[in-house]
Amino acid sequence: MNTSWGWIYCLLSAMSLWPLCSAVLLTAQTTTMPSTQRYGSGLINIPVASVLPHMMITGTYSGFFMDLGRTIEIDMSGNEAGFGAPIKNFFSDASFTLGLFDRLEIGATLQSFNEPDSGGNMWGVFGRAQLLRPQSQGLGLAFGGRYVTAPNFEDGIAYQPTRLGIPDKRFRNSYVGLEDVNTKLSLYGVATVHIQGFDQGALPEHDITFTGGYGSGMFKDGDELEFYRSIDSEGWFFGSAVHVGIGNSSILTMMSEYDGFDVNLGTQFDVAGIRIGAQYLALNYSEPSGGHHSEYWKPKLAVLGSVAIGVRGKLVLSRPSLMERFAPDTVVLPAPPPDTVRIEVATLPPGGEGSLVNLCLSTGETVQVRLTPEGDTLIGPDRIPMRTLQPVLDFSGTYAGTAQWFVSGDPISFEGRMYEKMVGQGPVDCEQIMRVGQHLGVGLFTPRNADRPFEIFYVAVRPGIWQTYFYRQEKLMSN
Repeated sequence: MNTSWGWIYCLLSAMSLWPLCSAVLLTAQTTTMPSTQRYGSGLINIPVASVLPHMMITGTYSGFFMDLGRTIEIDMSGNEAGFGAPIKNFFSDASFTLGLFDRLEIGATLQSFNEPDSGGNMWGVFGRAQLLRPQSQGLGLAFGGRYVTAPNFEDGIAYQPTRLGIPDKRFRNSYVGLEDVNTKLSLYGVATVHIQGFDQGALPEHDITFTGGYGSGMFKDGDELEFYRSIDSEGWFFGSAVHVGIGNSSILTMMSEYDGFDVNLGTQFDVAGIRIGAQYLALNYSEPSGGHHSEYWKPKLAVLGSVAIGVRGKLVLSRPSLMERFAPDTVVLPAPPPDTVRIEVATLPPGGEGSLVNLCLSTGETVQVRLTPEGDTLIGPDRIPMRTLQPVLDFSGTYAGTAQWFVSGDPISFEGRMYEKMVGQGPVDCEQIMRVGQHLGVGLFTPRNADRPFEIFYVAVRPGIWQTYFYRQEKLMSN
């Protein structure tokens, strides 16, 4: 089922088909995106086409330093009319974001809350809906909006919120001879391309994302005011990021963007859901001989701290992840042997034809073979033991049996939960399981009727033999 149409079908079918919806929603797992300064997930200031996973909560605190020797004053037409007082301050913002149904992201923002005597606090809400989700890698589409209240200087003049989130008496709704400025409501559409990196040789696993979109409000308005803009794009914005996996629970993201006015660079490190970041803002404005006098032209250093929590019956730090890596199912054969290959097969003893059994492979496919009492797998009309044909011929799929993490009994991390090995191994029925993810290249399967969050996983140890992993709630609570 196509993911987009599957989502629509789930909405129409409501709660009666929730198990089917869960399966549809899990078909794609893309890169965990960082936190923006004020408006939920994204890059630095611009949104992306993905949303937070269902019932993930992020809380973010950010701020930037401002040090100006003097500021620009303007007249009623928005033209420069002299210079005002200096600014030396640290401006703070905070936001709260919630993901719903793997398709929606909503949140609230509080801007410049350390400036109560200069226009008051500015509050805002924001949201984004995902229309198209990439299948692991590919194109995502979304639309959304931001609404921020205007500052109030109690002088009867209508003001508007700025793109920096600071109250500014010069940034008004109307000017003589200029178009009205309306930045309280900003609507946008955005597309993001997810690409899996070249994870080869010494390179760590990494993903690359490219984002572009168009918006109104803060993405566009104010472009006629010289003190507010230098070069603007009439509402277009774009950005890119490289997401590097570090260990099993950390991602380092390096990003650049153009938000419609400013070129920004940033980096963010997510360690098991705890995020710290630093950004360099407005680097596209060159330093004049007399120094900058506008807050909006001045390059700025910004910092950010954020925490991502999954709500799965209790609060658990949410680990970041790269997009799912699918191991190839096709067996790579060695160099061609000589023209003639002679295989000598010992004559089987009476009763050595073996019993007919079904094996569930790690690809989710079922194959039918014969097993002897001695444990040999017989294939073909001549009942040839498969061990005599290896490694030239083998079952398809990737198995955990010889992996170091499996041998040493390491737990599996998935969607903010830790799963541990159960005692014993055995067969499973391929018709009763579905693939929902992967761990270090090996597929993770659950029962077809399982709901999120999952209680157990099945991992293929070798063809036909599976290991069960279970979620141990007591251990998580103790941590």
